[in-house]
Amino acid sequence: MNPQYDQLYQALTKVVGYIYPNEIELNWSILIVLYPYITGLVAGAFILASLERVFNVNALKPTYVIALLTSFAFLLVATMPLIFHLGQPFRAWEIMITPHLTSAMAIFGFVYIWYLMVVLVLEIWFDYRRDLVIWSNESKGVKKWLYKILTLGVYDISPEAVKWDEKLGYIVTVIGIPSAFLLHGYVGFIFGSIKANPWWSTVMMPIIFLFSAMVSGIALVMVIYIVINYIRKQKIDMLCLDTIAKYLFYIIIIDFTMESLDQIHRFYEAGESFEIISLLMSGKLFFTLLIMQIFIGMLIPLLALGFLQFYKPNEKLRRMIYLVTGILVLIGIFFMRWNVVIGGQLFSKSFLGFTSFKLSLIGTEGFLMASIWLVVPFLILAALLWLFPPWKKSPSEH
Repeated sequence: MNPQYDQLYQALTKVVGYIYPNEIELNWSILIVLYPYITGLVAGAFILASLERVFNVNALKPTYVIALLTSFAFLLVATMPLIFHLGQPFRAWEIMITPHLTSAMAIFGFVYIWYLMVVLVLEIWFDYRRDLVIWSNESKGVKKWLYKILTLGVYDISPEAVKWDEKLGYIVTVIGIPSAFLLHGYVGFIFGSIKANPWWSTVMMPIIFLFSAMVSGIALVMVIYIVINYIRKQKIDMLCLDTIAKYLFYIIIIDFTMESLDQIHRFYEAGESFEIISLLMSGKLFFTLLIMQIFIGMLIPLLALGFLQFYKPNEKLRRMIYLVTGILVLIGIFFMRWNVVIGGQLFSKSFLGFTSFKLSLIGTEGFLMASIWLVVPFLILAALLWLFPPWKKSPSEH
């Protein structure tokens, strides 16, 4: 290689902003980071619920309904970051009335409606139908009328009817498992199918997104379960909490392995984009990737949960470790989404330089807007727990 050209190339790789004019601004901002993050929480929480319902992990029974309601609350908000990112958000509904079966985004619209209206709504209804009938007779005021409406006029709570509720709910859950995988796996599919971007273009992307979704969803339910019992001043079922932590530990191992294999393959292949990606990881993404995602969000939780698999301290200390670990995992998975979405747009298509991204405080793509869409699901979940309190469900049902 010509020494002068080599020196010029090395200099250009360190220049910020040396890119083509049409690459100056990032097209996808923090709202697109939230979009796969929230859908991952939806899928992961539902999969945790299915462990109890379908795979008979009875230790997880205290979190079964909480996981379902969490998945439903976040699913209601899942599309909002994407819609608010659009230039014409009021046209988003056209994706449903003008179907385009070769579009991955259109397919997601169908999967989303299927998962929301059929899987989650039906499973929650079958699970609560008997209680809705009882509560509609016992409650007063607004709650009484809400419960009567939600019964849909089906007031039969005989043992035979309740058994049918359980059977149909089981069938819906079985159908919901592949639906949850499809709901979030397509996000990785979209990124992985963009061949022009070497940071995204990998067949491992859908798998990585799926396992990271399970990690984040399980961690979220674990944190919510601890917080709810702390607020209600109720004793936590430590067998349930230990079991959640065990599954979280296993899934983190698999997720870490998948991501490591993907990076090892990149280094081994050492394609034409190898140098720019190496500079990206050691430079602009050093903090968000190596520190926040890998060290804080993965290695520390992995070591903490691994330690608790062999040594069991007192319950108070275990609860604290589980709470901190769950929060760290949620932070780490958020930065994983950040590194994929934002990181994949930071380098030039010419592989000769980088651009910058500055998160604004206000605006449709600002920090405050993103914070709103992170808080809203928790407000919805609080309303759902008020209307459908799991701790008031009749003991004879599932």
